[in-house]
Amino acid sequence: MPNKIFSIKLAAALTLASLLSACSLFGSSNAPKPTPLEADVSAGKARVLWNARVDGLQTPLSFVARGEQFIVAGNDGVVQALRAADGQSLWRAEVGGKLSAGVGSDGRFAAVVTRSNELVVIDAGQVLWRKTMPTPVNTAPLVAGERVFVLTVDRQVQAFDALDGRKLWEMRRPGDALTLAQAGVIGVYKDTLIVGQGPRMAGVDPLRGTVRWEASVANPRGTNEVERLADLIGPLVRQGEMLCARGFQSAVGCVSGERGNTIWSRNVGGTRGIGGDAQYIYGADGSDRLTAWKIGNGDTFWTAEQFQNRKLSSPAAVGEFVLVGDFEGYVHLVARDSGKTVARLATDGSAIVAAPLVLNGVALVATRNGGLYAIKPE
Repeated sequence: MPNKIFSIKLAAALTLASLLSACSLFGSSNAPKPTPLEADVSAGKARVLWNARVDGLQTPLSFVARGEQFIVAGNDGVVQALRAADGQSLWRAEVGGKLSAGVGSDGRFAAVVTRSNELVVIDAGQVLWRKTMPTPVNTAPLVAGERVFVLTVDRQVQAFDALDGRKLWEMRRPGDALTLAQAGVIGVYKDTLIVGQGPRMAGVDPLRGTVRWEASVANPRGTNEVERLADLIGPLVRQGEMLCARGFQSAVGCVSGERGNTIWSRNVGGTRGIGGDAQYIYGADGSDRLTAWKIGNGDTFWTAEQFQNRKLSSPAAVGEFVLVGDFEGYVHLVARDSGKTVARLATDGSAIVAAPLVLNGVALVATRNGGLYAIKPE
């Protein structure tokens, strides 16, 4: 899905945002050609356990893992829970409209947002309630503690009671004139709600909607509002107290969830989210060089250049491997200790659109055309 800009100014700025999006600001017909696939790389010991299909996945972060199930949402507004072991559908619900944001769930309640700005909450396959949001939403809602938290494109955060839809609080903060219409950062650390606020990560009291701490991940640079866009991009990577994310086209960094301060930040381009494990943070730069940074201090451990210009997805760590998809639907398995490609699997030929989602050693990947593939590295 092309990166888009959302303006919170009036007509002139809105026109600018539309023109920039229409002209494919972040890509062109003169883009470098993708690096050819490496020869003599096969599926190796990785295998597809099962595959399923939904109505396309234009929205990144369109699925979550809870318990023993993957909860997925297609563009058409069909939300369902699939058993991780075999892909069997456990429940299915239709929300009655196309989606603008992926699904969030705590294992019981599931929440999505439609293109008409309706927040829809589902309980055990039944639509429970609906609420109209004030501005568009591109980030999947967060469901936790019987509450539903929503991050809007203009960085408002709203909290609702999961049972009856009562609005509990909203947080509005002054921000930049332009924001990025791409899935942002929202998550939890212990009893703190974590949200992206432009290039900053904020820890918020989930009961009151007040800011507990704030730390910068990126430092916006540029001569105009567009160049200074550095909004945090999901997914949020949490490892122990480390909370890590990417700032759009600017940096990758980690914040301490305990102290609320920036541990490290590295200037690096890139428009897709990052992945990580207990030792490393993984992410691709603007040319699709894949890098592993040490999670403790941000030092570069390795950089892999075999996927340049292949429009990589966000990566994910699975055991001894890093999984990352590309624009042709290939899923590459990279050795986490060296960055060398060890296996490659094909899907349906359309781009991998989200970070692989890992549950019990199984990675679920999703394609733009709606293919779901559960991959087991061995």
